[in-house]
Amino acid sequence: MLESFFSGLYTGGTDPISLPVFLTLILSALVIGAVQALVYLHNNSGSKSFVVTLATLPAVVSTIIMLVSGSIGAGVAVAGTFSLVRFRSAPGSGKEIAAVFTAMAVGLACGMGCPGLAALFALVMCLADTLYAKTGFGERRGEQLHKCLQITVPESLEFGEIFDDLFEEYTTEAKMTRVKTTNLGSLNRLSYEVTLRKGGIEKQFIDALRCRNGNLEISLSERMEASAEL
Repeated sequence: MLESFFSGLYTGGTDPISLPVFLTLILSALVIGAVQALVYLHNNSGSKSFVVTLATLPAVVSTIIMLVSGSIGAGVAVAGTFSLVRFRSAPGSGKEIAAVFTAMAVGLACGMGCPGLAALFALVMCLADTLYAKTGFGERRGEQLHKCLQITVPESLEFGEIFDDLFEEYTTEAKMTRVKTTNLGSLNRLSYEVTLRKGGIEKQFIDALRCRNGNLEISLSERMEASAEL
């Protein structure tokens, strides 16, 4: 009776899914998702909510695929629902987006009845992620010296060349990328992309800048973090 109840809920495809098959695919998706989430956490930093999402997303996608398989109308409705999730989600980094798509691919494979293929795919992706994380693949030389600098100055200050000598002393490259008014136009916020001459001079650099901008707010951060704030 319990199996017939679950079979009645399955509306896609030509044959109803059996309870043992359903549980096998869901458990496979959960196990593979948990392994993938742990590997991601080992190689990258992430919040608990995101790691739990990675662990459970394959099972969710797997169930959806099993339910809509063979039903065009249901598939279109699910695609529309997924598109709405985009507008309720905070933008993530490239690593997080790749991890989410990997989890969805695992769920798709399990939902199509191929848990072995899902496990093999997850294993290959986890090994690739670990390899790239340990070897520093994609990192530019001196990446830690590339910073985003934000300086708040009074609206009355002519900022065109006031920091040029400091940039020449502490950086090898400095480029203004943005000027934004703030505090009802009484202040200007200047954004620069800079490359420091060496590590460990951040405090001296900021102290020298404070003497020029009236001791107003100064921010020196990684370029990725700064672009997210903007």
